[in-house]
Amino acid sequence: MRIAVVGGGSAGFLAAAMVSRRAPHHALCHIYDSLIPPIGVGEGTLLNMPTELCSLSGLEQAAVQRGLEATRKYGVLFQGWGRSNPEFIHHFFPIDRAHGYHLSTERLVEFLGEYIRARTVDARVTTIARVDNTMEVGFEGLPPERFDFVIDARGFPRELDRRQHLLVPFIPTNAAIIRRGPATAQDVNHTYTRSVARPNGWVFVIPLAGHTSYGYIYNRDITSVEEAESDFDAFMSEDGVRGFVHRAVTPFPNYIHRHIYDGLLARIGNAAGFMEPLEASALALVLIQIHSVLDHRLSEASDRMEACAKLTNDFLVRLAWRFGLFLSWHYSRGSTYDSRFWRFARDEAWPRRVDQAPDSPVDAATEARRFEDLVDDTTGPDPGRRSGSSATSYAVFRRVSFRNVGAGLGYVEAAPETGWWLPKAARNGMEDSFLTRRRR
Repeated sequence: MRIAVVGGGSAGFLAAAMVSRRAPHHALCHIYDSLIPPIGVGEGTLLNMPTELCSLSGLEQAAVQRGLEATRKYGVLFQGWGRSNPEFIHHFFPIDRAHGYHLSTERLVEFLGEYIRARTVDARVTTIARVDNTMEVGFEGLPPERFDFVIDARGFPRELDRRQHLLVPFIPTNAAIIRRGPATAQDVNHTYTRSVARPNGWVFVIPLAGHTSYGYIYNRDITSVEEAESDFDAFMSEDGVRGFVHRAVTPFPNYIHRHIYDGLLARIGNAAGFMEPLEASALALVLIQIHSVLDHRLSEASDRMEACAKLTNDFLVRLAWRFGLFLSWHYSRGSTYDSRFWRFARDEAWPRRVDQAPDSPVDAATEARRFEDLVDDTTGPDPGRRSGSSATSYAVFRRVSFRNVGAGLGYVEAAPETGWWLPKAARNGMEDSFLTRRRR
């Protein structure tokens, strides 16, 4: 089988490396335009990335971390979100053991390139079209080529088409300002992503080994870029950042492609959909997308290909929608700011739009009820017995994450007395805690 991976960013290189490992006997062609560099943004990952990179490279985790010049990510530190706590941590569990990475996209591409076994075509792709029972890739300045299977990782579509793209209406942000600052003194083996609420949105702070990545995430329909830049300047001054490099101002759509996979063509990464970076869902979704389509394409019998491709597509669309619900839930209790943005996020985007998905492959109303049942079941005084929900996870987020984030936002009616959702310094300073009383 002739397989093509189209795209030179994180998603494209992950796909090419994974095909190299999982399908070494097939002819792989990796196609990308070297004049289009990967977006130079520091990225956070979830728990599936360290394991995946060890599998792809054959290296131990410590060697992978050194090769990526990455830092270990043990969760997300939220500052100013919700009603009850000035800050809280969404931990990876088990606490202080499970971790993802903070990594540079440029370094990730360089690292993965060592493990790709493919013919490389350095050219601009003009078209990807179905011809008979193959996919034809057209190039600028080169003759077209046909493949049995194509993975499209070219990034955002030029424009959204409601016939092809499902809009996600409940995420209240749609633009980002990206900056890069100096590295901060830190233990690279134990760090957190910071998500800091601001009047017009929130700021991510991703501590990499060589630099720190910053992003101001806001709604361009509510806040002008000048207002966002001004508050970003204020944040960096308050945070003591001396000197930074401006990287980009970029609008982004929150959307899911309706046709992620059809058996001949798979869309991954930003070609399959995009949502704001609040819980580092992007690369986690990429890994699930690649595994899902390869599981199907490399093993399914030809007479079942079309029917099973639809099942895989529906699963991936629904999974992305669930990620979006979990992200938007973080806004549901507002923040320390009573601003126009936060009122919109809390009172309009979350409660009034979570069950809206017109002409959609997703049953939005059912998904909203399922999500709300899980929130009720995990944030009440007696978790597990309130609504009778039997769900053990939602997307990749387990019940303990719902309890964790719910406690931080102010949902938990009888908060865990250990305060395990709080930063370590706050937990250590708690008087007469449950642990203390248990030892008496």
